[in-house]
Amino acid sequence: MPEIGLEGQQKLKDAKVLVVGAGGLGCPVLQYLTAAGVGALGICDFDYVDESNLQRQILFGTDDIGKSKAKTAAKKLALLNPYIKFIVHDLKLDKNNAIALFKQYDVIVDGSDNFPTRFLVNDACVITGKPLVFGAIYKFEGQVSVFNYQGGPTYRCLVPEQPDSSEMLSCSQIGVMGVLPGIIGSYQASELIKIITGLGEPLNGKILLVDTLTMSHNIIEFKRNETTANISVLDDYGDFCTDGFPDIKQMTADDLKKRIGGENELQIIDIREKDLYNNYHIKNSQNYHIEDILNKPGLVKKNIDVVLICENGINSLAVIDFLEESHGYKQVYNLKNGMQAWLERDYGSVSNKQ
Repeated sequence: MPEIGLEGQQKLKDAKVLVVGAGGLGCPVLQYLTAAGVGALGICDFDYVDESNLQRQILFGTDDIGKSKAKTAAKKLALLNPYIKFIVHDLKLDKNNAIALFKQYDVIVDGSDNFPTRFLVNDACVITGKPLVFGAIYKFEGQVSVFNYQGGPTYRCLVPEQPDSSEMLSCSQIGVMGVLPGIIGSYQASELIKIITGLGEPLNGKILLVDTLTMSHNIIEFKRNETTANISVLDDYGDFCTDGFPDIKQMTADDLKKRIGGENELQIIDIREKDLYNNYHIKNSQNYHIEDILNKPGLVKKNIDVVLICENGINSLAVIDFLEESHGYKQVYNLKNGMQAWLERDYGSVSNKQ
């Protein structure tokens, strides 16, 4: 394309872009930026591929269930364009690592699905002076904008304060039409390419609203608010894994280790996918799929302590909430930070693989 030419392609090749989240939004963003020839792509995600992701996270297939999203995405994207440098950040973004991480990149793309991460990403971009390409999805609707670009508004100019925990449900908990992340992620990739090459007018001070049920597209303009825009230090944003379920009881890996083999009966239920469970799990734990428990809650014992385990302590929260609200369970604990916390403490695991 003459509008981009060799000069624009060189700008893309020289660019370093960090994509936060390799999920529904991150997948199409990463695919199109890889195809466009962005020279260095950072992929930040600590999660693992789950069967429920496949409806919208189009980089992954059934063979990837249980694997690291960031590592798997990098391997697959390298097949699309082997000349890209993929930098895997298989970690949970927080206020302790965000600043140092963002300083390594030219532009940040937010592909997250929760308010704590969105506010953390925005504030870290403000402090490090990085443009932010934003995307958000909800059921059939999506939003796209560009923040902190050339002195323009930030995310806090649009949403000044982080909502409380009751409003922090993610798209995996609410539900989203599978094609919507592809649409919004493609718009994000387009905005990113415009920023790098200097083409067109990015959505700076504007937010694009997309409704796929009516296929309506509306743009709303907003201005920079100096009162909320100027962030100098990162705050405590809460933990999106747990803040949506503040009343659910948690058990740490240390606590569970002490309880195993004790006098009081304890049921340990691992709700991860069968392949992942077979790779590594806690000895004497039971493996039930989430749907098994939803359809047959009696699999979970009453009147004794029960610990539910998933990979990172996220999916298990929703299952416990269901058991408490719908069936009156009172002694079900979530393993805080999931199986990964157990492995990090080096408490050992067993495998069903031959």
